[in-house]
Amino acid sequence: MKLNAQEIMEIIPNRYPIMMVDRVLELEPGKRVVAIKNVTYNEPFFPGHFPGEPVMPGVLILEALAQTGSIPLLKSPEFEGMTGYLGGIDKVKFRQKVVPGDVLRMEMDIIKRKGNIGVGKAAAYVEDKKVCSALMTFIIGAE
Repeated sequence: MKLNAQEIMEIIPNRYPIMMVDRVLELEPGKRVVAIKNVTYNEPFFPGHFPGEPVMPGVLILEALAQTGSIPLLKSPEFEGMTGYLGGIDKVKFRQKVVPGDVLRMEMDIIKRKGNIGVGKAAAYVEDKKVCSALMTFIIGAE
């Protein structure tokens, strides 16, 4: 299953300037997702981070992964129409800078689910290089 930006906005509540998922390339509801974010110089954070050497803030890479990771849970029949919240982040590693012109590919495998809580193994790539990895916990709640 693939999703465009409009379809993604029907699943997650995020909007500009914090919408961090441009397209879903692969989706297996409840299990796995692969999505992309096109990183452009027009992002509102680049003028201040860092002037002269723009770098995507690590916390926003994590936000992009969190938004991506909530999609397979929210496409599960039992959670459709609900909102996903980030409940925790563990084992974060940053390996490389993300800069304007990069295409950030985000992958999330849901590795554990219990009730309305899910844990996902996340990784972000630029081309074939892993730039970030983390374990993320999601809590699904009503809007």
